[in-house]
Amino acid sequence: MADNIKLIIAVVLMAAAIALFYTYSEYSTLLRVLGLLFVAGISLFLASKTTVGSTVMSYIRDTNVEVRKVVWPSRQETVQTTLVVILMVMIVALMLWGIDSLLGWAVRALTV
Repeated sequence: MADNIKLIIAVVLMAAAIALFYTYSEYSTLLRVLGLLFVAGISLFLASKTTVGSTVMSYIRDTNVEVRKVVWPSRQETVQTTLVVILMVMIVALMLWGIDSLLGWAVRALTV
């Protein structure tokens, strides 16, 4: 029950912050954005203290660990792979153009 109350408070805070952001349009955009970010931080903190929030935070931590394990390609590997993809796209485009031309010729020959 306490988790539901925390989540409801977090949602109400965010809704109020968004409503106030648009209501006080005569004030500086910088101040309104800072206020919105501050309330969003409070809402996220409050939501992270629930069961669902702690599960989401655990998922985010696990995701960061997995991202660190990824072996990213070097610049040379990226360039080479990109060139191979461009080459293959050109080859397939030429093949499709040839097939289209052949079929177009065949249809013209049959219909004339």
